[in-house]
Amino acid sequence: MVYLIIKYLVTAALVVIISEIARRNDRMGGLIASLPLVTILTLFWLKFENAGEDKISNHAYYTFWFVIPTLPMFLVFPKLNATYGFWVAMLCSIVFTTVLFYLYQLVLIRLGIRLF
Repeated sequence: MVYLIIKYLVTAALVVIISEIARRNDRMGGLIASLPLVTILTLFWLKFENAGEDKISNHAYYTFWFVIPTLPMFLVFPKLNATYGFWVAMLCSIVFTTVLFYLYQLVLIRLGIRLF
């Protein structure tokens, strides 16, 4: 139980630190947020929990494939935010990313890569 609480605290602290840095410096916040810190932290947690090597490797592998369709959102959101405001931009970005995930899945299936 203590370990689970430590996981929550460390992971939450990471998100809070990144958002505080982003509040003070856009570029530095963006740089830090773009780093795969949560993935690296997850890999550490899996290792500390004695997850098998296959489980750890699969996590990194699938993370790679799932990141790709999320990247266009980072180009679409700023334009929509400037034009329509935060909430519309966020909603449109979520829908856009969901559609991209679906289309991406169809392409990957044709290439023999199954994510789901």
